[in-house]
Amino acid sequence: MPKILRRLSSTTLALLAFILAAMVMVSVAYAAALVIEKRTESVVGARLTDQKIDWITVQSDGLQVHLTGTAPNVATRFRAVNLVGALVDSSRIRDGLDVTPTSAIEAPDFSVQMLRTEDGIQLIGLMPENPAEGSLSEEALAEAAVALAPDAELTNMLETADYPAPETWGPALAFGLEALKLLERSKISVGASEVEIKAISDSEAEKRRIESTLRTLVPGDVRLVLDISAPRPVITPFTLRFVVDAEGARFDSCSADTERARTQILTAATSAGLTGRPVCTIGLGTPTPRWAEGVVLAIRAVAELGSASVTFSDGDVTLLAGSEVSQAAFDKVVGELETGLPDAFSLTSTLEKAETATQGPAEFTALLTEDDRLELRGRLTDDLTREAVDAFARAAFEGAEVLTATRVDETLPDGWPIRVLAGLEALAEVEHGSLLVRADTVEVTGLTGSQETRGRITQILSGKLGQGQTFRVNVRYDEALDPIASLPTPEECAADVNAVIAQNKITFTPASAELATDARPVLDALAEILIACPPMQLEIGGHTDSQGSEGGNQALSQARAEAVLLALQGRRVDISGMTAVGYGESTPIADNGTEDGREANRRIEFVLQGLPVAELGGAPDEASSTDGTGATAPAPAPTAAASGEEASPTPDFSGNISPSVAPTEKTIRPLPRPEGLEAGEDQ
Repeated sequence: MPKILRRLSSTTLALLAFILAAMVMVSVAYAAALVIEKRTESVVGARLTDQKIDWITVQSDGLQVHLTGTAPNVATRFRAVNLVGALVDSSRIRDGLDVTPTSAIEAPDFSVQMLRTEDGIQLIGLMPENPAEGSLSEEALAEAAVALAPDAELTNMLETADYPAPETWGPALAFGLEALKLLERSKISVGASEVEIKAISDSEAEKRRIESTLRTLVPGDVRLVLDISAPRPVITPFTLRFVVDAEGARFDSCSADTERARTQILTAATSAGLTGRPVCTIGLGTPTPRWAEGVVLAIRAVAELGSASVTFSDGDVTLLAGSEVSQAAFDKVVGELETGLPDAFSLTSTLEKAETATQGPAEFTALLTEDDRLELRGRLTDDLTREAVDAFARAAFEGAEVLTATRVDETLPDGWPIRVLAGLEALAEVEHGSLLVRADTVEVTGLTGSQETRGRITQILSGKLGQGQTFRVNVRYDEALDPIASLPTPEECAADVNAVIAQNKITFTPASAELATDARPVLDALAEILIACPPMQLEIGGHTDSQGSEGGNQALSQARAEAVLLALQGRRVDISGMTAVGYGESTPIADNGTEDGREANRRIEFVLQGLPVAELGGAPDEASSTDGTGATAPAPAPTAAASGEEASPTPDFSGNISPSVAPTEKTIRPLPRPEGLEAGEDQ
């Protein structure tokens, strides 16, 4: 028995030893597998991290490497598998990666660019294939373009896409087409939310008329960006006439070749007693670069005489002194002027004698009445001249009833017919008035609805009559006759708004967007201005100081701007083109480290949108300061006039439109910003 037990014990021990050895081997193998798995996961994970691939989960199972996760697209998934395959044998990789389902393709940004020149019309862009009811299709737009210029060439590079268009696309495109009808030289870029118009007008008056019309037509949800330029006119002859008489100092005509020259001329005229805002046209055709120098000397001479006029017609200068000027003063002034004028000018000077101040009997008159009746009376040299004057009058005053009651006088002085015809041509520029032609003068009197009429009349008479001939222009501008002046421009409206809030602040209760009671008169004054204004793009911006959190300041400024917008709407102001924007503390105009600076930074600003820099005006001179919650700081100083030559901005209409061209980003400079508008020390 003991032997058997000893045998069993040996067998059991051997078995136990075998089992123990197996367990040790299994443990070693398992530990080795864990080490390999962790090492594999570490190496693969590090490589994926280096490549910024963070959407894969790596798990090792023995020698196998399992990859799970969702790739953003197929190409990224393929790249990730290749990266892992460079580290681990591809047979060991178990690919469990998914790919994000392809989302619906977003609709493209529809846009159309329309270019109209003398050579034809070009259309390029992307339009909806199936436009909404009432919107223009690609075919309808092309047909409308052909109808605008039937004899011109149409280049149609429009494409379509079968995607729905935004709600504002149809009105924006229709507005763009209306703008194309008005502007024969233009580039119009139409987007769903913005229409940009670059064009050339023939004159400043036409520019104002077009801008007013476009701002009236633009849909409420569409932003309008205007860049309409009026090129410098060619002035022939290059004319200027400055007068000082019993009515004061005035320009009958004013021309300058540069912005700097205009500034010098107007400064000299102001020193001579000129008041108001005279019209001085910058144009081409000056006889000499020293034009301003000669004009300034002549204006000073007229001011020194006290009763005189000076007329420039190209290089010819005519100085006429009144009969009350003494001979000694006349000789002194004329001598200094003759010496100082640049060589390009030729001076003719005349001192009116008291005995010649009373006009002679020979005269020709024309009376243009308000009911379009022209009466011609007085003397003409012969029957042939009478027939010529009658025919000229009927052509120049088309539609007017012409009555000719003149008689023949063969003793009239030489050049009489030229003086009569020149006078009639000048009279045709006024709405109604009269003409007087005598041996020593031609005088035009009347009313006009254009501030440029006096200058055109002066240009006509100085060019037709010649150097040394005297004439008078007693033409008065009547705003009631001006169809444009009755409607204020957006620039004028914005300037008036800023003038009001520069004097009186819009106040709020501290730390809230509730308008204070004393803000009502200011808002009433603003509403009165804005109701009379045309539709315009106006931004109401809210600003705070840096106290408090940035997010809280932004929210408060937005709420205050919206409160002002709603208050204006409640006062029947058309706010369709206005927006309320909160800027928080992001745009300080003063030091937030002082109480005065923080008060200045708490403000509301009215900023006219979509306006080129050159068209913006100056600021009010200065606003008085007050105490308390409604403190008003001095307004910014006016913008200084340019000191160098200024070329009129002219859009480049040469060549075709590139399909990749996006609407040009405009540089917008806000109108002068009033100072702090809110009340209280807190936000």
